[in-house]
Amino acid sequence: MGSSVSHAAAPPPPPTAVGLAVALPPKQDEKAEPKNVDWLNLPCPVPFEEIQREALMSLKPELFEGLKFDFTKGLNQRFSLSHSIFMGSMEVPSQSSDTFKVPTAHYEFGANFLDPKLMLVGRVLTDGRLNARVKCDLTDNLTLKINAQLTNEPHFSQGMFNFDYKGTDYRTQFQIGNNAFYGANYIQSISPHLSLGTEIFWLGHQRKSGIGFAARYNTDKIVVTGQVASTGIVALSYVQKVSEKVSLASDFMYNHLTQDATSSFGYDYILRQCRLRGKLDSNGVVAAFLEERLNMGVNFILSAEVDHRKKDYKFGFGLTVGE
Repeated sequence: MGSSVSHAAAPPPPPTAVGLAVALPPKQDEKAEPKNVDWLNLPCPVPFEEIQREALMSLKPELFEGLKFDFTKGLNQRFSLSHSIFMGSMEVPSQSSDTFKVPTAHYEFGANFLDPKLMLVGRVLTDGRLNARVKCDLTDNLTLKINAQLTNEPHFSQGMFNFDYKGTDYRTQFQIGNNAFYGANYIQSISPHLSLGTEIFWLGHQRKSGIGFAARYNTDKIVVTGQVASTGIVALSYVQKVSEKVSLASDFMYNHLTQDATSSFGYDYILRQCRLRGKLDSNGVVAAFLEERLNMGVNFILSAEVDHRKKDYKFGFGLTVGE
């Protein structure tokens, strides 16, 4: 007897795909396996003072009015000298809503020392001001920062000492400044994308204290932040990364004491040879800032700000030479 298997009918071939079914990719399983989160190895959050850094890049460009020229000359890999000339106008505070401007001009000489564990930056201006910054890595996790500004006018000089400690999934900072100022902040990663923080401060000369709380949620495409303080300030920001070169930002700020609320929308567009940033806020202020790279180490800068309500117009251009 022959085997019955040999006489069994062969199974029919599978149907041939026709039309768009040939071009479409095969359907994948909709239920993707969730990624396992190592809760004991969360990423380190950004510093508390930089919680809105992505939004500030678009909404707070370094606008100026007048002419500015910056030149930086590197003497070696660590030491460099800088020269800066500014000619423009300066706003004078007044009790009325009108804006008063006075012409001003100054020259600034600077010296920079950059090392992987030590940074020294000094600036001297012709009007008598002296600015100094020091950043020193005491250990791999502890950093000392010193900011100082000395002026000829009494009671206007300022100084601040910051001690920053960076943990595996948290950061903390302690501040000491003149006028009996003391402050501290702490920020902790709660998940791979969410971090929460708090800050406190005490200003001894004015007998004022305050406490604030902050939250930050960030992914590869969005950054959302929120801050609230006992001083009556509520600040919210949102950044959408459209692509690697384009990002949109918006923020909202409310002051409970003065009942003032402002919101703004900004953009940051990085092209091949230039970078364009701009913003529009609820007070009718429109601003734009352009950095054009003319050659290696040579950048051309255009700045413009128009306040339609106050009829205040600011335009500036500059040139930056050196890296």
